Amino acid sequence: MLSFTAHGPDTALPPLLIAPGLFGSGRNWGVIAKRLSAGRRVLALDMRNHGDSFWADSHTYPDLAADLAAVIEAEGRACDVMGHSMGGKAAMMLALTRPGLVARLVVADMAPVAYGHAAAHGGLIAAMQAMKLDDLTTRAEADRRLAETVQDPGTRAFLLQSLELRDGPVRWKFNLAALAANLAAILDWPEPLPAGARPFHGPALFLYGAASTYVRPESHEKIRALFPRADLHSVTGAGHWLHAERPREVEAAVEAFLRR
Repeated sequence: MLSFTAHGPDTALPPLLIAPGLFGSGRNWGVIAKRLSAGRRVLALDMRNHGDSFWADSHTYPDLAADLAAVIEAEGRACDVMGHSMGGKAAMMLALTRPGLVARLVVADMAPVAYGHAAAHGGLIAAMQAMKLDDLTTRAEADRRLAETVQDPGTRAFLLQSLELRDGPVRWKFNLAALAANLAAILDWPEPLPAGARPFHGPALFLYGAASTYVRPESHEKIRALFPRADLHSVTGAGHWLHAERPREVEAAVEAFLRR
């Protein structure tokens, strides 16, 4: 089963699962998870091929949805599910194929459409694969090496959160080979949907960064076709990483939605 960090008490409210995006981890969501856990159990997940979760050759959205379903079934009741980016597509797929497991759905800066970011994401994978690790001792040196191919300091800082420097050999906590092999599937959206999938009629909130290009106006119709009760909410001043750029606004929107 997926690795996760649990926060908060087990109460009558449904547990909240947080499914991070590509190259993300439950650790990236730690502060938000803690703040949302005042009155409920919150599980910040590592998706397959990420963090402390298991590695697998296959990395499709039916796979990821099945991983989320296994966590929910272990919890023993339907959960609220929030996913960002790749995790948002996994959460959508779960809601469309196993609606009985999802009480409320929150999708952060993602739509049920295919994206064309293969060169950018593939470049990050190649940069991590090419970086010399065996003699690394400090994160500052790791940043210097990664800067040779990854220009943006924020992107480097984000990736380096998943570089293991302390316990055992230095390594990326990603299955980079599997992510590279499955990148096309990660950026895609299954069309047609798997057999048995149907629109999710439960409450749904789609948050998106006002400065992001991931949820365009032309995507709104597709979202509402698959999620008829969806509320769409723009987060001012945020791009794709809205939970890092505007965490308090994201928390407030999610808390208000989950209290309905």
